Amino acid sequence: MANNGGDFHHKPMKVIVDLCVVPVGVGVHLAPYIATCERVLGAAGLKIQLHPNGTAIEGEWGPVFAGIEACHQALHAMGCPRLFTSVHINTRTDHDQALEDKVASVQSLLAADRQP
Repeated sequence: MANNGGDFHHKPMKVIVDLCVVPVGVGVHLAPYIATCERVLGAAGLKIQLHPNGTAIEGEWGPVFAGIEACHQALHAMGCPRLFTSVHINTRTDHDQALEDKVASVQSLLAADRQP
Protein backbone atom coordinates (compact mmCIF):
# COMPACT_ATOMS: atom_id res chain seq x y z
CA MET A 1 0.00 0.00 0.00
CA ALA A 2 1.42 3.39 -0.95
CA ASN A 3 1.94 5.86 1.83
CA ASN A 4 3.82 8.75 0.25
CA GLY A 5 7.23 7.24 0.99
CA GLY A 6 6.86 6.96 4.76
CA ASP A 7 6.86 3.81 6.84
CA PHE A 8 3.55 1.99 6.97
CA HIS A 9 2.80 0.84 10.49
CA HIS A 10 0.05 -1.75 10.56
CA LYS A 11 -2.58 -1.02 13.14
CA PRO A 12 -5.81 -2.98 13.50
CA MET A 13 -8.53 -1.50 11.30
CA LYS A 14 -11.91 -0.98 12.88
CA VAL A 15 -14.80 -1.83 10.61
CA ILE A 16 -18.59 -1.66 10.60
CA VAL A 17 -20.09 -4.29 8.33
CA ASP A 18 -23.65 -4.89 7.20
CA LEU A 19 -24.02 -8.64 6.65
CA CYS A 20 -26.84 -10.46 4.90
CA VAL A 21 -26.52 -14.24 4.62
CA VAL A 22 -29.22 -16.03 2.62
CA PRO A 23 -29.32 -19.83 2.81
CA VAL A 24 -30.35 -21.29 -0.55
CA GLY A 25 -31.99 -24.69 -0.97
CA VAL A 26 -33.40 -24.98 2.56
CA GLY A 27 -36.93 -23.63 2.09
CA VAL A 28 -38.40 -20.32 3.20
CA HIS A 29 -38.15 -20.64 7.01
CA LEU A 30 -34.74 -19.07 7.54
CA ALA A 31 -34.95 -17.96 11.20
CA PRO A 32 -33.03 -20.99 12.58
CA TYR A 33 -30.13 -20.25 10.23
CA ILE A 34 -30.08 -16.55 11.06
CA ALA A 35 -30.20 -17.37 14.78
CA THR A 36 -27.19 -19.65 14.29
CA CYS A 37 -25.21 -16.82 12.67
CA GLU A 38 -26.18 -14.47 15.50
CA ARG A 39 -24.93 -17.03 18.04
CA VAL A 40 -21.68 -17.53 16.13
CA LEU A 41 -21.01 -13.79 15.87
CA GLY A 42 -21.89 -13.22 19.52
CA ALA A 43 -19.65 -16.09 20.64
CA ALA A 44 -16.82 -14.47 18.66
CA GLY A 45 -17.14 -11.43 20.92
CA LEU A 46 -18.31 -9.14 18.15
CA LYS A 47 -20.71 -6.25 18.69
CA ILE A 48 -23.79 -7.08 16.62
CA GLN A 49 -27.16 -5.54 15.93
CA LEU A 50 -29.80 -7.62 14.17
CA HIS A 51 -32.13 -5.75 11.82
CA PRO A 52 -34.88 -6.95 9.45
CA ASN A 53 -32.56 -7.48 6.48
CA GLY A 54 -29.35 -8.61 8.12
CA THR A 55 -26.89 -7.90 10.90
CA ALA A 56 -24.65 -4.92 11.57
CA ILE A 57 -21.27 -5.97 12.99
CA GLU A 58 -18.67 -3.76 14.64
CA GLY A 59 -15.10 -4.81 15.38
CA GLU A 60 -11.61 -5.13 14.00
CA TRP A 61 -11.23 -6.33 10.41
CA GLY A 62 -9.73 -9.76 11.14
CA PRO A 63 -12.19 -10.92 13.81
CA VAL A 64 -15.20 -9.59 11.86
CA PHE A 65 -14.28 -11.50 8.72
CA ALA A 66 -13.33 -14.58 10.74
CA GLY A 67 -16.84 -14.36 12.24
CA ILE A 68 -18.41 -14.21 8.78
CA GLU A 69 -16.41 -17.28 7.75
CA ALA A 70 -17.53 -19.06 10.93
CA CYS A 71 -21.17 -18.27 10.05
CA HIS A 72 -20.69 -19.89 6.66
CA GLN A 73 -19.08 -22.95 8.24
CA ALA A 74 -21.88 -23.30 10.80
CA LEU A 75 -24.66 -22.97 8.20
CA HIS A 76 -23.04 -25.47 5.85
CA ALA A 77 -22.74 -27.83 8.84
CA MET A 78 -26.52 -27.43 9.31
CA GLY A 79 -27.03 -28.79 5.80
CA CYS A 80 -27.25 -25.58 3.74
CA PRO A 81 -25.90 -26.53 0.32
CA ARG A 82 -25.45 -22.91 -0.77
CA LEU A 83 -25.17 -19.49 0.85
CA PHE A 84 -25.57 -16.15 -0.87
CA THR A 85 -23.93 -13.41 1.18
CA SER A 86 -23.83 -9.64 0.79
CA VAL A 87 -21.35 -7.58 2.79
CA HIS A 88 -21.18 -3.79 2.96
CA ILE A 89 -17.99 -2.51 4.58
CA ASN A 90 -17.55 0.86 6.29
CA THR A 91 -14.12 2.00 7.51
CA ARG A 92 -12.96 5.41 8.71
CA THR A 93 -9.55 6.87 9.42
CA ASP A 94 -10.61 10.28 10.75
CA HIS A 95 -12.22 8.98 13.98
CA ASP A 96 -13.75 5.93 15.61
CA GLN A 97 -17.45 5.51 15.03
CA ALA A 98 -19.70 2.99 16.73
CA LEU A 99 -22.94 1.49 15.46
CA GLU A 100 -24.89 3.70 17.88
CA ASP A 101 -23.12 6.84 16.64
CA LYS A 102 -24.27 6.30 13.08
CA VAL A 103 -27.89 5.90 14.18
CA ALA A 104 -27.77 8.69 16.77
CA SER A 105 -26.63 11.29 14.25
CA VAL A 106 -29.70 10.67 12.08
CA GLN A 107 -32.04 10.45 15.06
CA SER A 108 -30.86 13.84 16.34
CA LEU A 109 -31.71 15.43 12.99
CA LEU A 110 -35.15 13.82 13.04
CA ALA A 111 -35.73 15.00 16.62
CA ALA A 112 -34.87 18.56 15.54
CA ASP A 113 -37.54 18.29 12.83
CA ARG A 114 -40.14 17.60 15.52
CA GLN A 115 -39.27 20.71 17.57
CA PRO A 116 -41.99 23.41 17.54
